[in-house]
Amino acid sequence: MTELPAQPPAPLPTQPPTREPARRARFASPIAWVVSLALAAVVGVLLFVGGYLAAGGTAANSCSAPSQAFVAFCEAYDKLHQQFVDQLDDETLAGGAIEGMFQYGVKDPFSGYMPPEQYRSALDSLSGTFSGIGAEMGVKNLADPANLDACSNLSDTCALVVVAPLEGSPAAAAGLMAGDILLAVDGESVNGSNLNDEVNKVRGPTGTDVTLTLRRGDRTFDLTITRDTIHMHEVTSRMLDDGTTGYIALHGFTDEAATEFHDKLAALVDQGATAIIFDLRDNPGGYIEAARKVASEFIDSGRIFSQESSGNETRIWDAVGGGAATDPSIPVVALVNGGSASASEIVSAALKEHHRATIIGQPTYGKNTVQLWNDLQNGGGVRITISRWFTPDHNSVAPDGVQPDVTVDVPDGTPPERDLYLEAAQSYLASHTIGQQDGSASVRLGPIPFAALDPSWAPVSYDEGGTAVAWL
Repeated sequence: MTELPAQPPAPLPTQPPTREPARRARFASPIAWVVSLALAAVVGVLLFVGGYLAAGGTAANSCSAPSQAFVAFCEAYDKLHQQFVDQLDDETLAGGAIEGMFQYGVKDPFSGYMPPEQYRSALDSLSGTFSGIGAEMGVKNLADPANLDACSNLSDTCALVVVAPLEGSPAAAAGLMAGDILLAVDGESVNGSNLNDEVNKVRGPTGTDVTLTLRRGDRTFDLTITRDTIHMHEVTSRMLDDGTTGYIALHGFTDEAATEFHDKLAALVDQGATAIIFDLRDNPGGYIEAARKVASEFIDSGRIFSQESSGNETRIWDAVGGGAATDPSIPVVALVNGGSASASEIVSAALKEHHRATIIGQPTYGKNTVQLWNDLQNGGGVRITISRWFTPDHNSVAPDGVQPDVTVDVPDGTPPERDLYLEAAQSYLASHTIGQQDGSASVRLGPIPFAALDPSWAPVSYDEGGTAVAWL
């Protein structure tokens, strides 16, 4: 998409961007990034050294300031090269300059700079396809399983555990097993890092090898796995034990997710599901078109959301029709929490305001902005907030999030093996008729064992035991 010109705006991407286009747009997960294409170009000009490349080393250190405000920047750059005691790397300086410009100069936590490796991983996650080993791994607190908040970094206590290898994947072929604990990647200990760090280390070019050091029971050993192209599964579904309620969880709004969601939701209805529990917990968002398609699986017609940009440009996003569960006789409950962000909030807000679902859980993250993605010449990328979105009734979810109709408490110390969110949804469906509540009162249920996870660039979901999970 372009930056919303005076003409009617082109749609944000409806399918995953290829590597060629220079601009990408999606609902960003709430983590700070950086810069506009023009400003990135400015920094490239600022950091160009006239004779540096030609000389193959040190040369005249100067840059051309595009305005008076940047003269001091050029002076600082020159003096660094003239006076600093150690050798400097221009690529490192350029990355730091871009990051600093937007960290301190742009008052928006959702615009930001991504270095090349991080940008490549983010694009892979958005497309639903990446190069890796094909395994789900999760962070578990071995000492206190209910306390995931204590495991922001990996340690001997906060372990990275294999949830399951994907059937037919390189990980499965190499013998990786559920329950294996990852100790090191290519000889480097995982301790002190986090889940995203290890996602970036384990992923890599197709055909290359990665060596995992694992603990299985009392045995420690190395396992070398050759990376290949992996297709993520963003949707899990099943019929619940009552035989009439279908459960479907969506873990991200990649381009492939909308099609997968439609197919699995339709399968549940075909199997006789007369009620649907739709799990959006800790779904950090994704493509704007995927959000519209997913909401349209339950909403047959009408506004899903609107998008407003500078210059009073407004675009209305309506339901596309053809959904698998638009029949109002099929009651729907949507599960959300503080990690349900961005595109998840578009869908849950639309379901709520169309009276198509009852929202159960905790208030969502509270993000109502749209970001445009741009390639940079160094292989990195930037994303810039270009617009804000509003619910069908023109409400904003920022900063308080989508408020649940039924609130679920999350007390400390609740055993993680029980999913009381799901139990609350089943209880509600058994005792209420969707669409007949007046929407004015919240019911408080508890206790619930779910710890909210801030949205992450790795595709993160939760398994049935409450473990934070990512695809590697």
